[in-house]
Amino acid sequence: MGLLVLVICAIALLLTGYFSYGILFSKILKLRTDARMPAYEFKNGLDFEPAGKFYLLGQHLSAIAAAGPIVGPILAGLWFGWAPAILWIILGGIFIGGIHDMSALVASIRHRGQSIAEVIKESMSRRAFILFLLFLWLSLVYIIIAFTDITASTFTDAVRGSAVASSSMMYLGLAVIMGVILRRFNLSIVVSTLIFLPIVFLCIYLGPLFPLSPPSILGLDGRTSWNITLLFYCFLASVIPVWLLLQPRGYLGGFFLTFTAALSLLGIIIGAFTQGLHINYPAFTGWFNPQGLPLFPFLFTTVACGACSGFHAIVASGTTSKQISRETDARLVGYGGMLLESFVAIIALGALVMLSRQEANSLNEPNQIYANGVATFLNSLGIKKEFAFNLALLAFATFVYDTLDVATRLGRYIFQELTGWKSKASPYTATLGTLFLPLAFVSLPVIFMSQRNLDSQGNPIPAWRVFWTVFGSSNQLLAGLVLFCISVWLFESRKKYLITLLPAFFMILVACVSLSFILWPSLYSILNGRIILDTVGITSCVLLFLAVLLIMEGLRIFKAGRS
Repeated sequence: MGLLVLVICAIALLLTGYFSYGILFSKILKLRTDARMPAYEFKNGLDFEPAGKFYLLGQHLSAIAAAGPIVGPILAGLWFGWAPAILWIILGGIFIGGIHDMSALVASIRHRGQSIAEVIKESMSRRAFILFLLFLWLSLVYIIIAFTDITASTFTDAVRGSAVASSSMMYLGLAVIMGVILRRFNLSIVVSTLIFLPIVFLCIYLGPLFPLSPPSILGLDGRTSWNITLLFYCFLASVIPVWLLLQPRGYLGGFFLTFTAALSLLGIIIGAFTQGLHINYPAFTGWFNPQGLPLFPFLFTTVACGACSGFHAIVASGTTSKQISRETDARLVGYGGMLLESFVAIIALGALVMLSRQEANSLNEPNQIYANGVATFLNSLGIKKEFAFNLALLAFATFVYDTLDVATRLGRYIFQELTGWKSKASPYTATLGTLFLPLAFVSLPVIFMSQRNLDSQGNPIPAWRVFWTVFGSSNQLLAGLVLFCISVWLFESRKKYLITLLPAFFMILVACVSLSFILWPSLYSILNGRIILDTVGITSCVLLFLAVLLIMEGLRIFKAGRS
């Protein structure tokens, strides 16, 4: 099968899902155009601020996407072949991910723009609320760790890292300028796009001309210095108003993400006829990955964001629900945003399938495989490969920025809720509390070192690779728990709840089995009388424990409601 046929069939299935299953779920939820919206009811210019549906779609997409739909599908394709990966991306996106995202967004809208945790408190119990908050906070911490370190690895690439770092800093400055202009001069979104999007490409061009070296922090190496710098950015982005950075950067990032994917699709179409782009990577490589982990459940937890992601519910209920203008926009922003992310995942997988196994192994890192693929696609359109490669790496870094600051802002909300801090200083102290563990993990890895952190030669493995499996597993478990809690809400609202409950059971099963595999090396060491400080194993154990308690709370409510 040719690459073009594979991609077109996948896109056709996603569109079919949007205009069939998405509409069906909209009718079940009974979306209304005249519903009271939190963005207007509680408008304050900081968190609650109405936004047009396409502007919000761009911001929402960039916040939920990040590097997840790029890294996950490429890793899954490398480990198990492209066929299992693309099947899960399509089926998961339509029947689970889209339902998860849209239901979380609508539930939050109908609970005055409160987080999904607050929805749980109203539908279940105070105890379930606290358990869920703890689970959310831990999940956000691991998201920040994984995506901070993978961005730092992009910035320290020996060939293009300094150029991409320079372009990305220009991009952030550009977003702030756009936010100020939109706020002060009420410029239309169309005019703003026409002005600022071309400047993004100018930033890509200027990056190699003005390369940015890693900041010098206490004599630390470049990667660690970038990690600390990125976490400092997370702190700033978390405590400033959404209109100043989150909204404009999110819109530019979402537009850039979609634009890059659309150009890549056009490049695949042209390249199929001019360069004969075709599939070289095996459709199926085996039931176990190189670490000996099985296809079930690790296909699902590795693809993660490309098909379903619990993090999306935190974004949908944490920031998007506070900005959406009409309830009926939830299908485009929630369900459509998820399927657009699945489209990005398919393009990322397309970058892999063009390569042979030897070529893929030589590129090694998913960001390099993605950039190489996008550069090949864009080269079919006459764009110089060097410029296209830098564009793809900047796009990769751009997506991560969007998730990093949203994850930190949401972590700050949860930390404040858990501690009860409600003062003028609490946003700053809560943000510092959320970023403490990520700072420790990415800057002082030796303290948390175990055999899991070392390769076969005893060399340290990058933090993002160490935490990707637990990130993916906790992310899918979070999605399952959100769907389960949404099912409780629908059950109490006397709406059809099996459309969320059945996917909830599947995602919980997948994630719990995955976490059990991750936890086993630590348990095995303990059974053999060796006590080690394995943060991945400890986290897996805590997440499983919190999940079991939360599920028991939900089952109690189902039982009470039926009696």
